[in-house]
Amino acid sequence: MPLKADHASRPLWVAPDGHIFLESFSPVYKHARDFLIAISEPVCRPEHIHEYQLTAYSLYAAVSVGLQTNDIIEYLERLSKSSLPKGIIEFIKMCTLSYGKVKLVLKHNRYFVESRHSDVIQKLLKDKVIQSCILEEEKPVEETQTQIEKINFPQEQKKEEDKKPESGDDVPEDIGELYGKMDGDDEEDAEIRSLQLLTFEIKQESIETVQKRCIELEYPLLAEYDFRNDTMNPNLGIDLKPSTTLRPEQEKSLRKICGNSRARSGVIVLPCGAGKTLVGVTAVTTVNKRCLCLANSNVSVEQWRAQFKLWSTISDKQIVRFTREAKDTVPHGPDASKPVVCISTYSMVAYAGKRTFAAEEAMKFIESQEWGLLLLDEVHTIPAKMFRRVLTIVQAHCKLGLTATLVREDDKITDLNFLIGPKIYEANWMELQKAGHIAKVQCAEVWCPMTSEFYAYYLRAQIARRLLLAVMNPNKFRICQFLIKFHERRNDKIIVFSDNVFALKKYAIEMNKPFLYGETSQNERMKILQNFQYNPRVNTIFVSKVADTSFDLPEANVLIQVSAHGGSRRQEAQRLGRILRAKKHSTDQFNAFFYSLVSQDTVEMGYSRKRQRFLVNQGYAYKVVNRLPGMEKEDLKLGTKFHGSTLPITSHLSRASTHSPLG
Repeated sequence: MPLKADHASRPLWVAPDGHIFLESFSPVYKHARDFLIAISEPVCRPEHIHEYQLTAYSLYAAVSVGLQTNDIIEYLERLSKSSLPKGIIEFIKMCTLSYGKVKLVLKHNRYFVESRHSDVIQKLLKDKVIQSCILEEEKPVEETQTQIEKINFPQEQKKEEDKKPESGDDVPEDIGELYGKMDGDDEEDAEIRSLQLLTFEIKQESIETVQKRCIELEYPLLAEYDFRNDTMNPNLGIDLKPSTTLRPEQEKSLRKICGNSRARSGVIVLPCGAGKTLVGVTAVTTVNKRCLCLANSNVSVEQWRAQFKLWSTISDKQIVRFTREAKDTVPHGPDASKPVVCISTYSMVAYAGKRTFAAEEAMKFIESQEWGLLLLDEVHTIPAKMFRRVLTIVQAHCKLGLTATLVREDDKITDLNFLIGPKIYEANWMELQKAGHIAKVQCAEVWCPMTSEFYAYYLRAQIARRLLLAVMNPNKFRICQFLIKFHERRNDKIIVFSDNVFALKKYAIEMNKPFLYGETSQNERMKILQNFQYNPRVNTIFVSKVADTSFDLPEANVLIQVSAHGGSRRQEAQRLGRILRAKKHSTDQFNAFFYSLVSQDTVEMGYSRKRQRFLVNQGYAYKVVNRLPGMEKEDLKLGTKFHGSTLPITSHLSRASTHSPLG
């Protein structure tokens, strides 16, 4: 591929296989990055060169937020150091020419199929199946009643350098011409386009038939919710508190979802600690209709309730919890039509067995409502079957999924594109870290030599017993105890994770620390978590995989992992997220520490490599540690029986004023 004459000024390469490589040091990096996030999937984002991949789903997401086929090709051509391969141009056209051309919109409580493309509308109108679904009614809808307007979200003051590209001769003129077009919301243009819409109304009972037929005709319907013009569903009447402000990445993601008074269904990907909950709360206040919020645990339900009250003007009467422990009274009688925010768990809504009378009444309420917004927390964790049951039970205009890691070890992650919608926004972890929006974490893989006795048993054991021997390795226990003592002396807050419940209990009881796992009652969980947050004498807790997601512990800044679920990339990222929340005293130094304890020469080492792939692709680096300075002087348990099983000295001592025990 021959380079353009001014290739040095252009920030990216486009490979024939759809991979895109972006220079992060380019003067136009920020604009190119936002564009690539809109049209492609991030693959790997280290410090200098970022890798993206064009996919059919990413291009579908691009057209769903308003990008046109020609815009995508033209801007990609202008940013590229060489001419676009013909195969890439054909792929973009194939994936975008039909996607997003036809929309299903609910406005004035009537369903309309609309498009700006007359040839597409004509093709649909000629189809016999669709003809049978058209509502033949003389009363037309007045388009002048529908206003498309830009929604302004409360946001932090932008720095001047974020508003425009760096000046100078390095920015090609043809790239500069497209900044306003690709970066901003052109309200005038949006209004003009709205007047040129071609629409026809369909029967409400025929919506499913129309959707199926449009897919067969290769013009899938893009569902949008015209919430500003929905007069059937009452408004919640809530808003963000005046003190609430959004960071740039939060504002960008919300603008993609509902920036023009219409809410699009889709998935937002933000790191743990980057404010996903505030994005969800803001989406609810923006749509301002009934909302059903689903989380994956009772603890997270309570946290969502607290966050709604923290960021918005919602009252206690407007929040209804539906969990095993908390079943708030649902609106009934004269108040049955009053809008509420209902917060529940996936398992409670999808449960197919026999329910108590109160639970049955709550489910009848959920099934009978027309929800403006279905808010799905940790959307990646739910199997497709459970999703499909939830989506058949709940009638919602708009579905918004929130997650930090859009990865699974199976292939079910692609189901989200059909069940919810495309990925609409994904933030860059390293950029958020540099901006101080999330903690600066030092990641370490600590090698723990197996004692001779344990290793002899390990070599003869079956896989299940091997995993148990690896996690119960006495040297791993001693290293865990040493790290806890070291960080407790620094007044750090420490979370120790163990997937293996037997090991979890043994470790915690031996060290006299509180622990929680699946069988821990809700009251006991809340008691342990509150003590960890507010009691200066409780600085360490042991938890199982129940705390992988949705546990909001902003005080925690140290995480020690002694046992994990195989090679799960998602779990590694979720656990790192427990300590990612921005710290009060942000500095250039590491202010959070993530230790993964791995028994040497065991299956744990192979699993550890697989687990790290997602975080390494986000720009994190793991430091391999096989000696902890000062450990030999510490009074640790299991030292007598296994005397002589010392760690090999392979690295020198660091300065005495080190910020961590890693050396």
